[in-house]
Amino acid sequence: MNQIKIGKYIQEKRKEKGITQSELAEKLNISDRAISKWENGICLPDASNMPIICDILGITINDLFSGEKVDMKNNEKKLEENLLEMTQLKEESDKRLLRLEILIGALALIILFTAIGISFLVDMEEWVRGLIIAFGIIIFLISMCFDLRIEQIAGYYECKDCHHKFIPTYNQVFFAQHVNRTRKMRCPKCGKKTWCKKVLK
Repeated sequence: MNQIKIGKYIQEKRKEKGITQSELAEKLNISDRAISKWENGICLPDASNMPIICDILGITINDLFSGEKVDMKNNEKKLEENLLEMTQLKEESDKRLLRLEILIGALALIILFTAIGISFLVDMEEWVRGLIIAFGIIIFLISMCFDLRIEQIAGYYECKDCHHKFIPTYNQVFFAQHVNRTRKMRCPKCGKKTWCKKVLK
């Protein structure tokens, strides 16, 4: 997906409609800096903003993803290409998130064990020792909350029985028994509580 091409297309359509960056930003309730980033090909609009942008600019989602007006004859083929590319982008993004999850977890453990080690190896007052241990525990707990959020949103969980893929709620992930990235959760499709495996595709 060519971000630069998409950005130029957004800019072209915005100018055709006689809308300034500030006016478009106001309609979307975001900063005009975000519009500038899209138009310079630095990043893409959020999925939640895409339908509104298309409505304002008088284009289709397919046009937006293609960075050009899609001919009706090629519409279906182009849509398939765009969907495939979006799926691949999500998969790569999920892989990066899961690597980040491991990094956050490892750093949190290092900080926790370092805090505990320092508090027991270095001679200090009890209140200072308690403060250092509390700091390590707080950092660890905050990191685990971030890790659980990543675990929830990156990829999907697949039901062992019906093979339905779903994204659970944060509470489901938080309270589920787990072994690595496999969690015992209720499938929203078949209703059975099984060991659901994390999958990216």
